[in-house]
Amino acid sequence: MANTNKPPVLVVLQLTGGNDYFNTVIPYTDGNYYDSRRSLGISENRVLKLDDELGLHPAMAPMKDIFDKGDMAVIHGIGYENSPRSHFRSMDIWHTCEPDKVGTEGWLGRALKQIDPHSENPVTGVNVGQALPRALVAPGVSVASVADVSTYGLLTNIEQTEQRQQVLERFANMYGPAVGTGQVMEYLGQTGLDALKGADILKIAPQQYESSVEYGSSPIAQKLRDIAMIHTADVGTRVFYTDHGSFDTHAAQATTHAQLWTDVSEAVADFWDDLREHDADDNVIMFLFSEFGRRVRDNGSGTDHGAAGVAFAIGPNVHGGFYSEYPETRAEALQQGDLVPNQDFRGVYSTILEDWMKLDAPSVVNGQFEQPAFIHTNGNGH
Repeated sequence: MANTNKPPVLVVLQLTGGNDYFNTVIPYTDGNYYDSRRSLGISENRVLKLDDELGLHPAMAPMKDIFDKGDMAVIHGIGYENSPRSHFRSMDIWHTCEPDKVGTEGWLGRALKQIDPHSENPVTGVNVGQALPRALVAPGVSVASVADVSTYGLLTNIEQTEQRQQVLERFANMYGPAVGTGQVMEYLGQTGLDALKGADILKIAPQQYESSVEYGSSPIAQKLRDIAMIHTADVGTRVFYTDHGSFDTHAAQATTHAQLWTDVSEAVADFWDDLREHDADDNVIMFLFSEFGRRVRDNGSGTDHGAAGVAFAIGPNVHGGFYSEYPETRAEALQQGDLVPNQDFRGVYSTILEDWMKLDAPSVVNGQFEQPAFIHTNGNGH
């Protein structure tokens, strides 16, 4: 049962590069699947069956266990109209909720503004990874970006304000000339100060953390361990973001895709085991997405950029099962050789924002969209 005193937390895992939906959630009784996947089709006896039509890629056994427990929602056909099939543009659209123009504010940046309007906590939003994703960027919102939580606090050994100031000035000078001054300098200066404050707060996480869960050595395992470490340190982080990839499998897909899903599935299962061990799982949901799916027909050794994809929501407060419809696989139903999206991603964001984070969704996603009901809104998990 969920402890209603704990504020809701969201963990976003971005599957960068365009994950192959058709070989992730496999329609194993569908002749069109086997006709289109001459070299990459996964035989029915290897598919991890979820029901009498659909199953998961054989590398996803740990995630199948989560599905079988009722804690995983599979959201079919996710995307948006007129997919541009460009990684950069498509990620931009997912990050800003602006399919028709280049957006400047990230959806989670806007959400963080509602959660912490005066940026009182520099670690309300934490990105675990190298570059700060656009999803988290919004004016007046501070986000900590951590490549490795065990070394993140080292900058705080510089006790003297003077030295800190020099570091910040160097930071501002590096970026200032490239982008002008004024507001940008102000934003970067503030970001730098917030980063130092964030480092002060986060350096306690590795010191406090103990766990019997042994994560794997893959990058995503290490990132999710860092998220568990920060979450269990209870420093008030409400939104975590991280990524894994690349899922851009134009060639040699069979082995690459299997390895990617082995790493992700094992890391995700370990993460939830870790949170359960710390009694810290009941106020968390995890959302996995990719910028698009891939072509229905394989190219001989891989797949090219497509349109409709699949997303997953996981957690004890997720109402497990299938949402939306698996897109039509008949040749005449495809658009430019792709599965056609039938669930706007902004509707899925809206469910997360409203039913889970208790925020105003339309102002974040720029409108109202059909919302699949995959959250236990009564606050009781299993």
